[in-house]
Amino acid sequence: MNSQKYVDEYIRLYETGQIKLNKERKLLIKFVQKNILNNDEVYFDDELIENCIAFGEKWYFPLTAFQRFLIAFVFLFWKKNNRVVFRKFLWMLGRGGGKNGLITVISNFLISELHGIDDYNISIVANSEEQAKTSVDEAYKCVKKYEVLQRAFKATLTKIVSKKTNSIFTFRTSNGGTKDGLRDGAVIFDEIHQYEDNKDVRVHISGLGKKPNPREFYIGTDGYVRDGFLDKLKEKAMKVLNGEARWNSLFPFICKLDDESEMDSPELWEKANPMLCEPRSDYAQGLFDTIYEEYEELEEDPSNFEEFMTKRMNLPKVDLEKSVATWEEIEATNRDLPDLLNEECIGCLDYASIRDFAACGLLFRDEEENYLFKTHSYVRKEFVDKHYAYSKKQNDNLKNQKKLAPIREWEEQGLLSVVEGPTIDPHIIVQWFVDMREHYVIKKIIADNFRMEILKPLFEAEGFEVEVIKNPRAIHSLLAPRIETAFANHKILFGNNPLMRWYTNNVLVTIDKRGNKEYQKKEPVKRKTDGFQAFVHGMYRADEISVGSSFAFADIDF
Repeated sequence: MNSQKYVDEYIRLYETGQIKLNKERKLLIKFVQKNILNNDEVYFDDELIENCIAFGEKWYFPLTAFQRFLIAFVFLFWKKNNRVVFRKFLWMLGRGGGKNGLITVISNFLISELHGIDDYNISIVANSEEQAKTSVDEAYKCVKKYEVLQRAFKATLTKIVSKKTNSIFTFRTSNGGTKDGLRDGAVIFDEIHQYEDNKDVRVHISGLGKKPNPREFYIGTDGYVRDGFLDKLKEKAMKVLNGEARWNSLFPFICKLDDESEMDSPELWEKANPMLCEPRSDYAQGLFDTIYEEYEELEEDPSNFEEFMTKRMNLPKVDLEKSVATWEEIEATNRDLPDLLNEECIGCLDYASIRDFAACGLLFRDEEENYLFKTHSYVRKEFVDKHYAYSKKQNDNLKNQKKLAPIREWEEQGLLSVVEGPTIDPHIIVQWFVDMREHYVIKKIIADNFRMEILKPLFEAEGFEVEVIKNPRAIHSLLAPRIETAFANHKILFGNNPLMRWYTNNVLVTIDKRGNKEYQKKEPVKRKTDGFQAFVHGMYRADEISVGSSFAFADIDF
């Protein structure tokens, strides 16, 4: 039976009701008791833990119970080889929770002679230089403040160097194109909600392992990027906590409200931000007062509701007056499509912007009233080069362009085709439906009136029946209840199609003074909605689709 006083202290605070935990941290307590405290193969290095805490409290600030709890697991080792048990740490908590201050303390300690590993370099990575240098700047100011620290460290605005171990604490931006070959002991990824994928992460951690006891820290508050790196990391965290993944593959400390309704109970805010636990320090009380003021202002200005829930309560909120569905509902479309060979469907398309995107689709129904949507998009190369860095190499400075929409990745998955030329050739669109007709029974093709003076004759020449929606805005309000209900009840299947989820998440629902809804874009240029608009066109005639209508000559007994 292992025992560590700061771990025991935190568990005692929870079990005696002195702190309130969200469900993820309750699972973490059980996880720690099962896998660590009852594990004779691991041990806490109490000397390193005490030294790190003493270092932080002497030179930086008093540490809270949750911060001491987290430090303990940084220095958890295997008895058999004295290697760290956890290489990866995920710390998620509401804005103002002190995660950057804590990581500064730990980083400064790890490069010091108190840790005792030479050349144990540490990089902190973020999307912007301003965010990345936050902790390094904090350490710089601390070193410059105390003469004792100046004898131990050389501090500049870009890095802190231990004179004894020659270890360096510095910052980098998240574009990892030129960062191959780093020899870090630890890497810290800040504001991880902004990462679209793990490509840059892989580059920055590629140098780990060349020094003993490598560590990766992923810290931040939740954000607005869905289906990206953070969502996948949270999914892994839940698998770890639920015993569905290797128990030491990640140490997840996730603080958030359990339910949106808890927002109206300030005494529960500590679920999202452990800094708010009683008794509060002067800093924590000031933080609580600030958050409470923001909460009160929501009554007069509800436009900040999404920001408040996401950043303060660490519970991403999709405002249903702005989005067509919650992210959880959109994510529920990621289910395998059944075999639809020879099934009847409605063809639909959105071809309004012939200079950027065009989306084709086939809408099916099944006996359980599910809506099944197969789709393919065509995008113009010049447009995706300009806005999504499609043609640039991985090691170029892509900033956030590629991250907004990984066009090449979607192309490789067969979800879209990149085409040359000043416009998207209408014959390509028509040919897609001709090809699909070889496999499915396309009852008719529906589109709005944009460009249909060009497309309709081409479709009819191929024998398709075409219906043109003359007032597409009018059908949005008509279809909104059906579409919202279908999303809410998980009746929509896109298959594993991240492009279609992206389209849908980009939809802005506007409501006029009469209560009529219209599907628009959250951002006019880069956040496209073409695939979703094609889906809406298909839903306009969904009732005409026969269910169980598969037909083949082979079924006929001649």
